[in-house]
Amino acid sequence: MQTEMHKFTRAAIHLGFALGLAFFGSVVCAQAPAQVPEWCRPLPRPEYKSLQRVLPDDPWFEVYKVAPGVFAIYEPHQFEETISYLIVGNKQAVLFDTGMGISDIRKVAAKLTSRPVVVLNSHNHDDRVGGNWQFAFVYGMDTDFTRKNAKGSREDAQTEIAPDQLCGDLPKGFNPKTYATKPWKISHFIHDGFKVNLGGRTLEVQSTPGHTPDSIALLDRAYYPAPIWLYRPETDLDAYVNSVKRLAALAPQIKLVLGAHNIPVAEPSVLPRLVTAIQAVRSGQGTVKPEGEGKAIHSLDGFNFLLAASKKENN
Repeated sequence: MQTEMHKFTRAAIHLGFALGLAFFGSVVCAQAPAQVPEWCRPLPRPEYKSLQRVLPDDPWFEVYKVAPGVFAIYEPHQFEETISYLIVGNKQAVLFDTGMGISDIRKVAAKLTSRPVVVLNSHNHDDRVGGNWQFAFVYGMDTDFTRKNAKGSREDAQTEIAPDQLCGDLPKGFNPKTYATKPWKISHFIHDGFKVNLGGRTLEVQSTPGHTPDSIALLDRAYYPAPIWLYRPETDLDAYVNSVKRLAALAPQIKLVLGAHNIPVAEPSVLPRLVTAIQAVRSGQGTVKPEGEGKAIHSLDGFNFLLAASKKENN
């Protein structure tokens, strides 16, 4: 007889940043700004009402059980609305991303499981790796981009703390003046196809470059409503399209797509639609509107792509 866990066989555990769902955001002080930012007025998002919340007393994180042994660790008080995932097996667990580093994600993980925790990052932007330094075992893709970002960055972290990026209070003891992405040690370099045996479930790394050179998705073969950032210098649009095609080809095998920002659960049908949308946008279809200096939002079929603005759009 199948266990509850095995009912989720051949399901994608997390495809969020493999799709390049990046956001910018920040926090400035331990007190909420006087004026409520526009982005946080629709919160809380109604989609969370259908999810099982655990650890309801944590002041910074909201934690939801989204599948057997899978917990979404959500940071709703900051513009990124970052979501990390703790995936628990019988022998060990994987923490897929460690969030902004604003609050203690290691403490949250310890409340959810007593098993040893290994960290994997969907990619190495500062909102994904903020808590990496807290963990003894961190696996990293064997790329120069990964090595560079493992050194940490005060400058990148400080760009995340503008006054209009906070929705509610920050954790007690948070000091914006010293806020930085701390360096961490890569325990083991990994490649496409690398497998992590958690005991009773095995996670398989899928290399999905595009948003960054080291972007990955995780698949558990035994087992996204936001702008997609594609304007940064490390972004490769051709690689991104190829990566989305690779994931879309897996859609018939996937039961659940877990995203990295805003809302954790989506249907696998989003993947082939994403392929069509990004290809159409690159051919000039959809609507375009300016979005800050040097960027533009391209919208089509419910998808929003944040791209570098063309000379025409800049004018």
